Amino acid sequence: MNDSATARYDKAPGSSVIGPDGKVMTFADLPPANTKRWVVRRKAVVVFAVRAGLLTLEEACERYSLSVEEFISWQRLIESHGMRGLRTTRLQQYRKSRLRRRI
Repeated sequence: MNDSATARYDKAPGSSVIGPDGKVMTFADLPPANTKRWVVRRKAVVVFAVRAGLLTLEEACERYSLSVEEFISWQRLIESHGMRGLRTTRLQQYRKSRLRRRI
């Protein structure tokens, strides 16, 4: 991303929030805009940044080329299963348990 595109995401100097690990997080702590490999921690950082107002949902989706549906799925998995729910290997297990509860 060039400087003008990055400037669009800059918040007030010194803006910080509490991240998923309980530590202070600033814009500089966000994953790079060109992130391709989404590990649990990176997903969680983006979700917590949006929840805390460091980024808007629209800014996060644009910055990381995410669909709103993908972001919301990350948010729901955290709410339902904690950060472990973001592991792709666990998705099938969580879907099965949800189906069993409906029956």
